Formats: sequence, structure tokens, C-alpha cells
Amino acid sequence: MNLEFCKMQGLGNDFVVIDATQRPVELSPEQIRRIADRHFGVGCDQLLLVEPPRLPGTAFHYRIFNADGGEVEQCGNGARCFARFVRDQGLTDRDEIDVGTAAGPIRLFLQADGQVRVNMGAPRFVPAEIPFQASAEADAYDLDLAGETLTLGVVSMGNPHAVLRVKDLARAEVSRLGPLIQAHRRFPQGVNVGFLQARTRQHIDLRVYERGSGETLACGTGACAAAVIGLRWGLLDNPVQVSLRGGDLVISWAGDSEPVWMTGPATTVFRGAMSL
Repeated sequence: MNLEFCKMQGLGNDFVVIDATQRPVELSPEQIRRIADRHFGVGCDQLLLVEPPRLPGTAFHYRIFNADGGEVEQCGNGARCFARFVRDQGLTDRDEIDVGTAAGPIRLFLQADGQVRVNMGAPRFVPAEIPFQASAEADAYDLDLAGETLTLGVVSMGNPHAVLRVKDLARAEVSRLGPLIQAHRRFPQGVNVGFLQARTRQHIDLRVYERGSGETLACGTGACAAAVIGLRWGLLDNPVQVSLRGGDLVISWAGDSEPVWMTGPATTVFRGAMSL
């Protein structure tokens, strides 16, 4: 099978994007792992499929696969690249695009300055909806881990996130704690783990250990989760600039059941074709 693709990145979080609007594309986990491999394939954090709409009122459907071949519900940096891809490929001429995902519909806005603004939907804090094992909803939870107790916030942004506040992000034990928290029994579907350090009340630094990918240069849903948890803790003021290793995003949230808005760049790297 010969497959055309577009390599894209949002703050260094990189994607292989495939147009499946004209013909269906079915890839096995093994094929996805091969494509994502940076030595034997194209190389990416996630593979994105652009499909015909499934949900009423949407223009496209958006599927996301991690580098390990597993399908996930949502990806914020991928959503921005998705918007840029469908516009640049001539699949739509709209600046406002409604898209279906496994986590529900989202709305994408292509701005005149080239940035993409995404309505990421309302955060969910009910433990069963994340999912996270807890007897009741709380702003923060204690997690027993390898002989120590960590305090973290937990939220779903269409996918599960745990957020841990640290004093020195450069020294944060992301490579040790990330996999341990990600695989903790209280997260039955795994979790993305954010390590947050506040610079000011409207500016944070963030590193994210992503489920199925490891630490990445940026994570859009992780930035949303960190900002939301920081706002909920009273640590931050709205809006929040989130500085990741790959660059900056702006996150705003008015609280309660209001949607989270994310604004940031999306860039095409190159186009090509592969044989599977």
C-alpha cells in the first residue's frame, strides 16, 4: 500500500497526518509503530487520521494514535495541526471548523495571524469520568507511590491528566515519576502526567510525560490540564501562558462548566509518501 502523508508539528510535538476522507485507511498497531519509529519510519509522537464526519454538525472526524499504536481520545497540538492540514489541503475553506473526536466534538478557529484557537470543551473532574479511582471528587488527591506520597490534581480534557506542582522543573524527576504515575492502579486507562512550575500568576513552565509516547516537547491537552488545575487551586489567574520545551501556548478558562480555550501555532514540515 502506497500512502501519502504530511509531517506536521505544534511546538515540537510532531505528527504524521493522513487524509482518509476519500478512501478509508486502516492501520494495524504494528504499522503505526513502524511509521512512528524515528529510525525505520517517518518518526512522530502521534499519527492523525482525517476522516469523513461521523457526528451531526461536524465537517470531519479526527482519530489519534500514539507512537505505541494505541488509539487515544484527544490531542490539543494535533487538533491545531488538523485545522491547518484540512485548510492547506483544500479540504475546507472555512476559518471555523467543527470536528468530531472520540471524546466528542471540538471547534477549531484559524486566526489571521496563523495561530489556531481551539475550543477544547469543558474539563471533567468527576473521578469516574477521568477515569480515576477515588471515593469522591476533590481539588487534589494524595497518591501513594514507591514509598512516597505525592499530591496532585486530576482532570479529563477528553483524555486523563494528572498534574503535579514542582519547585524546580529542571530537576523534576519526569523520567522516573512519569512512568510510575502513568501506570498507577488508580488510573485504569493510564494517565498523562504534567509537572508544573509557576513563574507568576499568569505564566507557568510545564513538562509532560505522555501516555504511550513518553516525555514530549509539548502537549496541548496537558497545557490545558495544568492551567485548569492551577486555576482551580487558586495558584493562577486567567488567562495562563504555558511555556513548554517546544514553545508557548495561551490557555483560558472561565471556570465551572465553561470550555477551555487553547491558542498556539501549527506548522507543516514536509509532505511525502510511504510504502507499507
